[in-house]
Amino acid sequence: MSRTLEILSCGPAVTVQDMGRPGYLAQGLTRGGAADTLALHEGAALLGQPEQYAALEMVGMGGTFRAGADLRIALTGAPMTAMIDDAPVAWNASHPLPAGATLKIGGARSGTYGYLNVGGGIDTPEMMGARGAHLSAGLGAALTGGDALPIGPDKGSSTGMTLPADDRFVGGRIRITASMQTKHFDTETRERFGTTSFRRDARGNRMGVRMDHDGAPFVAEGQLTILSDVIVPGDIQIAGDGAPFVLMCECQTTGGYPRIGTVLPCDMARVAQAPAGAALSFEFVSLDEARTLEQRANAARAALGSNITALLRDPHSIRDLLSYQLISGVISATTNPFALEE
Repeated sequence: MSRTLEILSCGPAVTVQDMGRPGYLAQGLTRGGAADTLALHEGAALLGQPEQYAALEMVGMGGTFRAGADLRIALTGAPMTAMIDDAPVAWNASHPLPAGATLKIGGARSGTYGYLNVGGGIDTPEMMGARGAHLSAGLGAALTGGDALPIGPDKGSSTGMTLPADDRFVGGRIRITASMQTKHFDTETRERFGTTSFRRDARGNRMGVRMDHDGAPFVAEGQLTILSDVIVPGDIQIAGDGAPFVLMCECQTTGGYPRIGTVLPCDMARVAQAPAGAALSFEFVSLDEARTLEQRANAARAALGSNITALLRDPHSIRDLLSYQLISGVISATTNPFALEE
Protein backbone atom coordinates (compact mmCIF):
# COMPACT_ATOMS: atom_id res chain seq x y z
CA MET A 1 0.00 0.00 0.00
CA SER A 2 1.17 3.54 -0.73
CA ARG A 3 2.07 6.07 1.94
CA THR A 4 -0.85 8.39 1.30
CA LEU A 5 -3.57 10.09 3.28
CA GLU A 6 -6.81 10.03 1.31
CA ILE A 7 -9.37 12.76 1.89
CA LEU A 8 -12.84 11.24 1.76
CA SER A 9 -14.52 14.54 2.67
CA CYS A 10 -13.46 17.76 4.36
CA GLY A 11 -14.50 21.25 5.35
CA PRO A 12 -14.29 24.17 2.91
CA ALA A 13 -10.97 25.57 4.16
CA VAL A 14 -8.61 22.61 4.67
CA THR A 15 -5.14 23.29 3.26
CA VAL A 16 -1.59 21.98 3.45
CA GLN A 17 0.47 24.32 5.64
CA ASP A 18 4.00 24.53 7.00
CA MET A 19 6.18 27.26 8.47
CA GLY A 20 5.79 29.38 5.34
CA ARG A 21 8.17 30.85 2.78
CA PRO A 22 10.25 33.78 4.11
CA GLY A 23 12.30 36.07 1.90
CA TYR A 24 9.71 37.21 -0.63
CA LEU A 25 8.36 40.36 1.01
CA ALA A 26 10.16 42.59 -1.51
CA GLN A 27 8.44 40.65 -4.28
CA GLY A 28 5.00 41.24 -2.75
CA LEU A 29 4.53 37.93 -0.92
CA THR A 30 4.16 37.60 2.84
CA ARG A 31 5.48 34.52 4.61
CA GLY A 32 2.14 32.71 4.84
CA GLY A 33 2.34 29.28 6.48
CA ALA A 34 0.24 27.98 9.36
CA ALA A 35 -1.97 30.50 11.12
CA ASP A 36 -0.89 28.88 14.40
CA THR A 37 2.74 27.86 14.00
CA LEU A 38 2.90 26.76 17.65
CA ALA A 39 0.55 23.91 16.71
CA LEU A 40 3.14 22.68 14.18
CA HIS A 41 5.83 22.78 16.87
CA GLU A 42 3.52 20.77 19.15
CA GLY A 43 2.83 18.21 16.44
CA ALA A 44 6.53 17.88 15.67
CA ALA A 45 7.31 17.33 19.37
CA LEU A 46 4.60 14.67 19.71
CA LEU A 47 5.90 12.81 16.64
CA GLY A 48 9.60 13.44 17.24
CA GLN A 49 10.27 15.09 13.89
CA PRO A 50 11.28 18.51 12.49
CA GLU A 51 8.74 21.31 12.81
CA GLN A 52 9.28 22.22 9.14
CA TYR A 53 7.22 19.21 8.04
CA ALA A 54 3.90 20.12 6.39
CA ALA A 55 0.56 19.31 8.02
CA LEU A 56 -3.14 19.85 7.33
CA GLU A 57 -4.70 23.06 8.62
CA MET A 58 -8.45 22.80 9.29
CA VAL A 59 -10.58 25.90 9.86
CA GLY A 60 -13.50 25.34 12.20
CA MET A 61 -14.01 21.72 11.18
CA GLY A 62 -12.00 18.81 9.80
CA GLY A 63 -13.20 15.96 7.63
CA THR A 64 -12.89 12.24 7.03
CA PHE A 65 -9.52 10.75 6.09
CA ARG A 66 -8.26 7.25 5.29
CA ALA A 67 -4.72 5.93 5.71
CA GLY A 68 -3.16 4.28 2.69
CA ALA A 69 -0.46 2.71 4.90
CA ASP A 70 0.38 2.45 8.58
CA LEU A 71 0.78 6.08 9.69
CA ARG A 72 1.36 8.05 12.86
CA ILE A 73 -0.66 11.20 13.47
CA ALA A 74 -0.74 14.03 16.01
CA LEU A 75 -3.76 16.27 16.53
CA THR A 76 -2.94 19.81 17.67
CA GLY A 77 -4.28 23.35 17.60
CA ALA A 78 -7.95 24.13 18.23
CA PRO A 79 -9.49 21.09 19.98
CA MET A 80 -11.89 19.21 17.70
CA THR A 81 -13.85 15.99 18.09
CA ALA A 82 -11.90 13.07 16.62
CA MET A 83 -12.45 9.34 16.09
CA ILE A 84 -10.43 6.53 14.54
CA ASP A 85 -12.76 3.84 13.18
CA ASP A 86 -15.54 5.28 15.39
CA ALA A 87 -13.43 5.09 18.58
CA PRO A 88 -12.89 8.54 20.20
CA VAL A 89 -9.27 9.69 20.45
CA ALA A 90 -7.64 12.43 22.48
CA TRP A 91 -6.69 15.83 21.07
CA ASN A 92 -3.20 17.30 21.57
CA ALA A 93 -1.88 13.76 21.37
CA SER A 94 -0.29 11.27 18.95
CA HIS A 95 -1.97 8.09 17.72
CA PRO A 96 -1.35 5.21 15.31
CA LEU A 97 -3.50 5.29 12.17
CA PRO A 98 -3.31 1.78 10.66
CA ALA A 99 -3.57 1.16 6.93
CA GLY A 100 -7.20 1.35 5.87
CA ALA A 101 -8.32 3.03 9.10
CA THR A 102 -10.65 6.01 8.92
CA LEU A 103 -10.03 9.20 10.88
CA LYS A 104 -13.02 11.49 11.41
CA ILE A 105 -12.46 15.04 12.68
CA GLY A 106 -15.51 17.13 13.53
CA GLY A 107 -16.08 20.70 14.59
CA ALA A 108 -13.91 22.82 16.87
CA ARG A 109 -14.89 22.82 20.53
CA SER A 110 -12.88 26.02 21.04
CA GLY A 111 -10.50 28.03 18.91
CA THR A 112 -10.45 28.20 15.11
CA TYR A 113 -7.52 26.33 13.51
CA GLY A 114 -6.93 22.60 14.09
CA TYR A 115 -3.97 20.66 12.69
CA LEU A 116 -3.51 17.08 11.51
CA ASN A 117 0.21 16.31 11.69
CA VAL A 118 1.51 13.10 10.08
CA GLY A 119 4.70 11.18 10.78
CA GLY A 120 7.01 11.96 7.85
CA GLY A 121 5.06 15.06 6.92
CA ILE A 122 2.84 15.74 3.92
CA ASP A 123 5.15 15.38 0.94
CA THR A 124 3.45 17.45 -1.75
CA PRO A 125 5.70 19.30 -4.26
CA GLU A 126 7.37 22.46 -3.01
CA MET A 127 6.30 25.82 -4.41
CA MET A 128 8.88 28.59 -4.00
CA GLY A 129 10.64 26.61 -1.29
CA ALA A 130 7.60 25.57 0.76
CA ARG A 131 4.60 23.24 0.57
CA GLY A 132 2.06 25.43 2.32
CA ALA A 133 -0.80 26.94 0.35
CA HIS A 134 -0.93 30.74 0.12
CA LEU A 135 -4.41 31.17 -1.32
CA SER A 136 -4.37 34.97 -1.60
CA ALA A 137 -1.26 34.69 -3.78
CA GLY A 138 -2.59 31.81 -5.89
CA LEU A 139 -0.16 29.23 -4.49
CA GLY A 140 -1.87 25.89 -3.89
CA ALA A 141 -5.57 25.35 -3.31
CA ALA A 142 -8.04 24.22 -0.68
CA LEU A 143 -8.35 20.43 -0.53
CA THR A 144 -11.47 18.49 -1.49
CA GLY A 145 -12.81 14.96 -1.20
CA GLY A 146 -10.95 12.55 -3.46
CA ASP A 147 -7.53 14.16 -2.99
CA ALA A 148 -4.74 11.78 -1.95
CA LEU A 149 -1.75 13.35 -0.22
CA PRO A 150 1.69 11.69 -0.36
CA ILE A 151 3.33 11.16 3.03
CA GLY A 152 7.09 11.29 3.49
CA PRO A 153 9.24 8.58 5.10
CA ASP A 154 8.67 8.37 8.85
CA LYS A 155 11.77 7.77 10.99
CA GLY A 156 9.82 7.65 14.25
CA SER A 157 7.69 4.96 15.88
CA SER A 158 6.23 6.23 19.17
CA THR A 159 2.56 7.12 19.65
CA GLY A 160 0.21 7.52 22.58
CA MET A 161 1.92 10.70 23.77
CA THR A 162 0.28 13.95 24.86
CA LEU A 163 1.07 17.56 25.76
CA PRO A 164 -0.63 19.73 28.42
CA ALA A 165 -3.61 21.72 27.17
CA ASP A 166 -2.97 25.36 26.24
CA ASP A 167 -5.23 28.38 26.86
CA ARG A 168 -4.69 30.24 23.59
CA PHE A 169 -8.08 29.26 22.09
CA VAL A 170 -10.41 31.64 23.94
CA GLY A 171 -8.97 35.11 23.32
CA GLY A 172 -7.31 37.06 26.14
CA ARG A 173 -4.52 39.62 26.45
CA ILE A 174 -2.42 40.44 23.38
CA ARG A 175 0.96 42.19 23.82
CA ILE A 176 1.86 44.83 21.21
CA THR A 177 4.69 47.26 20.51
CA ALA A 178 4.63 50.70 18.93
CA SER A 179 4.42 50.68 15.12
CA MET A 180 5.25 53.05 12.28
CA GLN A 181 2.30 55.37 12.89
CA THR A 182 1.71 54.95 16.63
CA LYS A 183 2.90 58.51 17.18
CA HIS A 184 0.04 59.77 14.97
CA PHE A 185 -2.45 58.66 17.66
CA ASP A 186 -2.63 61.05 20.59
CA THR A 187 -1.96 59.91 24.16
CA GLU A 188 -5.65 59.68 25.08
CA THR A 189 -6.38 57.47 22.05
CA ARG A 190 -3.45 55.15 22.75
CA GLU A 191 -4.49 54.82 26.40
CA ARG A 192 -8.10 54.14 25.40
CA PHE A 193 -6.92 51.48 22.97
CA GLY A 194 -5.06 49.75 25.80
CA THR A 195 -8.09 49.75 28.12
CA THR A 196 -10.78 48.82 25.58
CA SER A 197 -12.29 45.33 25.54
CA PHE A 198 -12.53 44.12 21.94
CA ARG A 199 -14.50 41.26 20.42
CA ARG A 200 -13.20 39.13 17.58
CA ASP A 201 -15.49 39.90 14.63
CA ALA A 202 -16.82 37.03 12.51
CA ARG A 203 -15.21 38.76 9.52
CA GLY A 204 -11.74 37.33 9.65
CA ASN A 205 -9.51 34.97 7.71
CA ARG A 206 -5.85 34.25 7.03
CA MET A 207 -5.42 37.81 5.69
CA GLY A 208 -6.76 39.73 8.67
CA VAL A 209 -9.06 39.75 11.70
CA ARG A 210 -11.41 42.63 12.48
CA MET A 211 -11.96 43.71 16.10
CA ASP A 212 -15.31 45.07 17.28
CA HIS A 213 -15.65 47.39 20.27
CA ASP A 214 -18.13 49.68 21.97
CA GLY A 215 -17.48 53.40 22.05
CA ALA A 216 -15.93 55.97 19.76
CA PRO A 217 -13.86 54.94 16.73
CA PHE A 218 -10.08 55.21 16.84
CA VAL A 219 -8.65 58.02 14.71
CA ALA A 220 -5.09 59.08 13.90
CA GLU A 221 -4.01 62.63 13.18
CA GLY A 222 -3.67 63.20 9.43
CA GLN A 223 -4.60 59.60 8.63
CA LEU A 224 -5.98 60.55 5.21
CA THR A 225 -2.55 61.78 4.11
CA ILE A 226 -0.53 58.74 5.22
CA LEU A 227 1.33 57.20 2.28
CA SER A 228 1.30 53.47 1.68
CA ASP A 229 4.38 51.66 2.94
CA VAL A 230 5.48 48.18 3.93
CA ILE A 231 3.31 46.22 6.36
CA VAL A 232 3.84 42.83 7.99
CA PRO A 233 1.71 40.23 9.81
CA GLY A 234 0.89 41.45 13.30
CA ASP A 235 0.42 45.10 12.30
CA ILE A 236 -2.83 46.58 13.63
CA GLN A 237 -4.35 48.84 11.01
CA ILE A 238 -7.13 51.25 11.91
CA ALA A 239 -9.63 51.12 9.05
CA GLY A 240 -11.66 54.05 7.78
CA ASP A 241 -14.53 53.27 10.17
CA GLY A 242 -12.16 53.39 13.15
CA ALA A 243 -12.10 49.61 13.76
CA PRO A 244 -8.78 47.79 14.27
CA PHE A 245 -7.71 45.01 11.91
CA VAL A 246 -4.91 42.64 12.96
CA LEU A 247 -3.06 41.58 9.82
CA MET A 248 -2.47 37.83 9.63
CA CYS A 249 -0.15 35.45 7.80
CA GLU A 250 -1.54 36.06 4.28
CA CYS A 251 -1.87 39.84 4.52
CA GLN A 252 -0.85 42.22 1.75
CA THR A 253 2.66 43.68 1.82
CA THR A 254 1.84 47.41 1.59
CA GLY A 255 -0.93 49.57 2.99
CA GLY A 256 -1.91 53.13 3.85
CA TYR A 257 -4.13 52.75 6.89
CA PRO A 258 -2.45 54.01 10.08
CA ARG A 259 -1.05 51.32 12.38
CA ILE A 260 -1.51 51.85 16.09
CA GLY A 261 0.75 48.94 17.05
CA THR A 262 2.14 45.53 16.13
CA VAL A 263 1.32 42.22 17.82
CA LEU A 264 4.28 40.28 19.19
CA PRO A 265 4.94 37.11 17.14
CA CYS A 266 4.52 34.98 20.27
CA ASP A 267 0.92 36.25 20.63
CA MET A 268 -0.15 35.84 17.00
CA ALA A 269 -1.45 32.31 17.60
CA ARG A 270 -3.79 33.66 20.29
CA VAL A 271 -5.22 36.19 17.82
CA ALA A 272 -5.58 33.57 15.07
CA GLN A 273 -7.25 31.04 17.36
CA ALA A 274 -9.75 33.44 18.97
CA PRO A 275 -13.24 32.34 17.88
CA ALA A 276 -15.83 34.85 16.73
CA GLY A 277 -17.08 36.86 19.70
CA ALA A 278 -14.08 36.09 21.91
CA ALA A 279 -12.87 38.94 24.11
CA LEU A 280 -9.39 40.33 23.47
CA SER A 281 -7.46 43.26 24.88
CA PHE A 282 -4.20 44.90 23.81
CA GLU A 283 -1.31 45.90 26.06
CA PHE A 284 1.60 48.06 24.93
CA VAL A 285 5.04 46.76 25.95
CA SER A 286 8.48 48.21 25.32
CA LEU A 287 10.89 46.75 22.78
CA ASP A 288 13.04 45.41 25.62
CA GLU A 289 10.01 43.67 27.15
CA ALA A 290 9.03 42.33 23.73
CA ARG A 291 12.51 40.90 23.22
CA THR A 292 12.36 39.14 26.60
CA LEU A 293 8.89 37.74 25.89
CA GLU A 294 10.02 36.39 22.51
CA GLN A 295 13.07 34.76 24.07
CA ARG A 296 10.84 33.06 26.64
CA ALA A 297 8.46 31.87 23.93
CA ASN A 298 11.36 30.47 21.90
CA ALA A 299 12.66 28.64 24.95
CA ALA A 300 9.19 27.21 25.67
CA ARG A 301 8.90 25.90 22.11
CA ALA A 302 12.32 24.32 22.36
CA ALA A 303 11.30 22.61 25.61
CA LEU A 304 8.05 21.10 24.29
CA GLY A 305 9.65 17.67 24.09
CA SER A 306 10.36 17.65 27.82
CA ASN A 307 6.65 18.25 28.57
CA ILE A 308 5.41 15.20 26.67
CA THR A 309 3.84 12.41 28.73
CA ALA A 310 2.17 9.12 27.88
CA LEU A 311 -1.60 9.03 27.48
CA LEU A 312 -1.53 5.72 29.40
CA ARG A 313 1.38 5.20 31.77
CA ASP A 314 3.26 1.91 31.43
CA PRO A 315 4.08 0.46 34.90
CA HIS A 316 7.49 -0.55 33.55
CA SER A 317 8.36 3.14 33.02
CA ILE A 318 7.08 4.46 36.37
CA ARG A 319 10.21 4.88 38.47
CA ASP A 320 8.31 5.51 41.72
CA LEU A 321 5.71 2.77 41.20
CA LEU A 322 6.06 1.47 44.78
CA SER A 323 5.01 4.85 46.16
CA TYR A 324 1.55 4.52 44.60
CA GLN A 325 -1.31 3.05 46.67
CA LEU A 326 -2.90 0.80 44.06
CA ILE A 327 -5.43 -1.30 46.00
CA SER A 328 -6.51 0.60 49.12
CA GLY A 329 -10.27 1.04 49.18
CA VAL A 330 -10.80 -1.39 46.33
CA ILE A 331 -11.17 -4.63 48.31
CA SER A 332 -11.42 -5.68 51.95
CA ALA A 333 -9.80 -8.75 53.43
CA THR A 334 -12.35 -9.02 56.27
CA THR A 335 -15.72 -7.86 54.93
CA ASN A 336 -18.05 -10.39 53.31
CA PRO A 337 -18.89 -8.80 49.94
CA PHE A 338 -22.13 -10.82 49.80
CA ALA A 339 -23.42 -9.70 53.19
CA LEU A 340 -26.32 -7.24 53.03
CA GLU A 341 -25.93 -3.99 54.94
CA GLU A 342 -28.40 -3.57 57.77
